[in-house]
Amino acid sequence: MDTHAALYKQGQDRLDYLRQFAQRQPVSLQEKMANLGISRRDFIKWTASVSAMFALPLPFSNLVAEAAELADRVPLIWLHLAECTGCSESLIRTDSPNLDTLIFDHISLEYHETLMAASGWQAEENLENALETYKGRYLLAVEGAVPTANNGTFLTVGCKGHTGLHIVKEAAENAAAIVSVGTCAAFGGVQAAAPNPTGAKGVYEVVDKPVINLGGCPPSEKNIVGTIMYFIMFGKLPALDMFNRPKWAYGARVHDNCERRGRFDAGEFVEEFGDEGAKAGYCLYKVGCKGPYTYNNCPTERFNHHTSWPVLAGHGCMGCSEPNFWDDMADFEKPLGRQLLHGVDATADTIGAVILGATVVGIGAHAVASVFAKPLEE
Repeated sequence: MDTHAALYKQGQDRLDYLRQFAQRQPVSLQEKMANLGISRRDFIKWTASVSAMFALPLPFSNLVAEAAELADRVPLIWLHLAECTGCSESLIRTDSPNLDTLIFDHISLEYHETLMAASGWQAEENLENALETYKGRYLLAVEGAVPTANNGTFLTVGCKGHTGLHIVKEAAENAAAIVSVGTCAAFGGVQAAAPNPTGAKGVYEVVDKPVINLGGCPPSEKNIVGTIMYFIMFGKLPALDMFNRPKWAYGARVHDNCERRGRFDAGEFVEEFGDEGAKAGYCLYKVGCKGPYTYNNCPTERFNHHTSWPVLAGHGCMGCSEPNFWDDMADFEKPLGRQLLHGVDATADTIGAVILGATVVGIGAHAVASVFAKPLEE
């Protein structure tokens, strides 16, 4: 209780600090919600869900509400490097809009190449002015890997021809916090797949400041907005795992919260796509699901207004929120079982296998017996 009280006080102090800055948005968040038919009740439900995501008690929903209404006090600079814009699409492609996208729209977005009207020299000036005006106060979000080969010349941006490497280093220097949005920015993504001719790297590998990594290709809008909301509330980064991902979003294995987990435990597996097991919703492990080796909240948060996620839609998890997934998780439609369990007794009560550094996977013997009942395809 004392810890929660201290954290609540810290959040209150942070929001009091933000209130010092003049409001930038001409229309308040409450007015925007009313215009879009989002009720106060819906807003309160949203604040409660965000508090629950952070594993905070219900009283913290008051802080979430205040933080959302003060979001326009936090300057956000969003850079695009070597990427496909899929992470931005994850956030802004919506049919409502829902509160997540509305909160993002309410934030003081100073620079975002996809969304802003400016281009050319005007865009360059906007970025330079934002870096100087909000020095030490802005939140830097980076989408895309950083090419580093040949001094970064595989990616040049804007009319001044600066490399992505130069831009991200310059922007990171005076950022209050840095967020890598998506696996490309976090760990290099597909751009860093072997043989990686452009020398693509994650942002944390090229800057000398702490970076929070939002793994996923793309990450859900909840993980993006939730991280921004946490920074607004507390002015710092949340508790992180060994790969600098927020524990509230990446603290549990996909496998443990999967709606098909019961099928796995019962030894009921899809043998090939389209078979009777696939129609019945059996476990997708034998057709390549990497859920046992992947940490993310996809099964609980899902995508598209909590509608679905890849496994529910019928395809196994690809492990896209993990470092080096493009190489380490291949083939995407074949199990890693033999590769991981090589030389290990598959009849033991629990099988421990290490992947991606330190992911310990426990598999019940009865499930393993079913998985290896007949040879897997090479």
